[in-house]
Amino acid sequence: MAHLFRSESLSSARTFLTGRRGKILAAVAAGWFLSIGVRLAYPVLLPYLQEAYGLDLTTAGFLLTVLWLAYALGQLPGGILADRLGEGNVLVTSTVISAVTLGLVAVASSAPVVFVATACFGFGTALYGVARFTILSAVFPNNDGTAIGVTMAAGEVGNAVLPLVAGAIAATLAWQFGFGLAVPVFGLAALFLWLVVPNRTSSESSAVDSMSLETVRYVAVQLRRRAIIVVTAIQILTYCIWQAFTGFYPTYLIEIKAFSPTVATGLFSAFFALGIVVQPVTGNLYDRFGIRRSLPAVLGVIAFALAALPFLEGFWPIVGGTILLSSILGYGTMTLTYMTAAFPADMKGTGLGFLRTFYMTIGAASPVLFGALADRGFFNEGYILLAVLAVGAMVLVYWLPEG
Repeated sequence: MAHLFRSESLSSARTFLTGRRGKILAAVAAGWFLSIGVRLAYPVLLPYLQEAYGLDLTTAGFLLTVLWLAYALGQLPGGILADRLGEGNVLVTSTVISAVTLGLVAVASSAPVVFVATACFGFGTALYGVARFTILSAVFPNNDGTAIGVTMAAGEVGNAVLPLVAGAIAATLAWQFGFGLAVPVFGLAALFLWLVVPNRTSSESSAVDSMSLETVRYVAVQLRRRAIIVVTAIQILTYCIWQAFTGFYPTYLIEIKAFSPTVATGLFSAFFALGIVVQPVTGNLYDRFGIRRSLPAVLGVIAFALAALPFLEGFWPIVGGTILLSSILGYGTMTLTYMTAAFPADMKGTGLGFLRTFYMTIGAASPVLFGALADRGFFNEGYILLAVLAVGAMVLVYWLPEG
């Protein structure tokens, strides 16, 4: 039995890592490694930006809101472009735009310029968000949860490594180099995507080739389905948790738990490093057991970990809490795979793009609101509030149809 299980595991690994499909997965994952990893360097560099420009926690939170609001607003255009121009073309374009705008962040001479350049960078990376899901759903139709989980895990490698590197560079050189040195790497990623990923994996005919009244009605009918409504509500709550937690965890560890910036950055990187394991596992659980059986367990761990965090003191208890908190990185593998599969092929990018714009726009308010709570002395209470959101999402799973 054990031999059979190992054989099946090796066969599954070969499916993802060899042949043209494996190269496509590697290219998409590499691009996502950079796209999300550099965005998550912002929280680590936030104390340096606060010092450089005299930002309080509310204003610093607003910078994160600008980043993620721009990322949210770019989802729908990214989805429409993926349907109309092809997923591969959009992935390459997103990576090139990200390189250019990140360079602008690095050379910005004032806080307003940093805010504007950050918004442009967020919008550019947004174009990558939808196309990576639709292309993997098409290339791996029978194992899309696992494929998306592998790609998201690559993103967690970026989240673990790039903020740590950016923090080290900022401490030894300057925060501008923490951003600027990533620019040529984005250029290499764009070249890799252009060489490996097909221009299009979806149908040449798209439901959004022309924005007629009939097209709007067709899209609206799909968006009104119960599966879409409920999973979007779950995604709103969980995305607010993700945004607030990742935006302020290093600052919380420094200001409330009295850790040094180096230790706080290390724990933040460890949080994302754990996602390298969490996301493929949750993707596999989704493929095997479905969302109704697997998602509540993940949300339960999230709620417990968030509620316990304010009561943890000392290095090792915080390490244990960080391990449990890494479950925050697992819910998206399930909800986003479910959301992607729920749409018909001819509007998958547009539908997913619309929903991602919707829930991310709402979630983008989370950092500034959380920062305002922290400024008023309610840092710990903010985490209790996030735990309540996780419980609310867990309750909503009851109304979610099985995919």
